[in-house]
Amino acid sequence: MSQHTESDHNGSQQHPPAPASAVPNATDIKRWRQYLADERAEAAVYRDLAQNRSGEERAILLALAEAEGRHEAHWLKLLGEHAGKDRHASFRSRFLGFLARHFGSVFVLALAQRAESRSPYASEPSATPAMVADEQIHEEVVRGLATRGRNRLAGTFRAAVFGANDGLVSNLSLVMGMAASGVGSQVVLLSGIAGLLAGALSMGAGEFISVRSQRELLAATRPTQITLAAAPLLDIEHNELLLVYLARGMSREAAEHRVAERMGLLDCDCDPSLSLQPELPESADQHEAVGTAWGAAASSFCFFASGAIVPIIPFLLGMTGLAALVVSGALVGLALLLTGSVVGLLSGTSPTTRGLRQLAIGMGAAGVTYLLGMVFGAVVS
Repeated sequence: MSQHTESDHNGSQQHPPAPASAVPNATDIKRWRQYLADERAEAAVYRDLAQNRSGEERAILLALAEAEGRHEAHWLKLLGEHAGKDRHASFRSRFLGFLARHFGSVFVLALAQRAESRSPYASEPSATPAMVADEQIHEEVVRGLATRGRNRLAGTFRAAVFGANDGLVSNLSLVMGMAASGVGSQVVLLSGIAGLLAGALSMGAGEFISVRSQRELLAATRPTQITLAAAPLLDIEHNELLLVYLARGMSREAAEHRVAERMGLLDCDCDPSLSLQPELPESADQHEAVGTAWGAAASSFCFFASGAIVPIIPFLLGMTGLAALVVSGALVGLALLLTGSVVGLLSGTSPTTRGLRQLAIGMGAAGVTYLLGMVFGAVVS
């Protein structure tokens, strides 16, 4: 950001920088050089992301890169002759750069949002108050950009995460329950395969019906433009047009104003053609968030199958008994941690917390099923 002895682009005076020692010590120099490297890397991330965008999103990302460049100038000024050769950015910044160059997806924006939220400048005496505020604003800007991608991804992603976790947990529980009942490993394997096929087909069909039904429900709630066609033919003194807008949730004042527009009774200098423009429903992007029925069904089927195959991998490789169950549980545990972490990253929260939550839920369900299998096996025998 701009040096704080100068005015910003709007002519307002910036806060002065925190006083720095005349001769910075080695610890200061090391820390400032790390900030400098990270600012350069983050600016590069935004520029790389901008290459895959157009229009407003591209302009926003380039503006963020420019802001990081101004932060870079701040650290360069403090370092002076101590700037030295370029220092490696943190692993987090380099990883973000790699993802931005090769993928440029909503995952990168979600990671960038989290990185901005963890800026160290709030506790850094050499950072200016405006730099701290900048980082907070950057987080909100990136959150807004990431939200667009999350909305586009939401429907299919929901089905994918739900399908993968359901496959992992349900088939592990099935395998654990069957093994605990005392049946042979071949029966356990066949049960796992049957659970995979039945569950994947059921999930795919269920998601298709669910999403299709939800989209039809949303379509039925969208206002039609019948008021545009019917308004000129209505009786001016006796009509129910007001009721239409009240039913849509408008206040009475707003509804009466809209009726006056539609009936041509509004006495104002506004452009009368504006009254004939179609209304934009508040739920215009809800269909996008729900996703398509075929996309949700395919995601759910594939991800359920990919999750459900994990618990039976040891049995497919010829393992038997307790060893197979231990390996199965370990593989599922790793997969649950992975899927939970991905959800955490995309939602801008802690991937560790989300991963451990998924692990606890999955292992808890499998453990309960194992105990029930032992009880069932004991009763039958």
